Amino acid sequence: MNAGWIVLIGLATGVYALKAVGPLLLGNRPLPKIVNAAASLLPAALLSALVMVNTFAGGKHLQVDARVFGLVAAAIALQRKANFIVVIVAAAIATAVARWAGGVL
Repeated sequence: MNAGWIVLIGLATGVYALKAVGPLLLGNRPLPKIVNAAASLLPAALLSALVMVNTFAGGKHLQVDARVFGLVAAAIALQRKANFIVVIVAAAIATAVARWAGGVL
């Protein structure tokens, strides 16, 4: 068994242990309202951070490339309340056109 499998098994065990500790500590008591409010906001914040890091990260420096055009196109489509498929297609087309234009110029 190599080190990758050992790390994977260790992380999986840790995740399941953390998931088991919550109900054991809380029992049947509900979480405080402030914790529920914070927990409901976390997924959107984490997803936004992930999108920004994957769009602008380029090693140790800020990288602006064709992905930015896709992100802007997706943001415009979302602002106009477009369907999810339309948002994805608009972002893909904008990124493809920006990459094509960058290769042509």
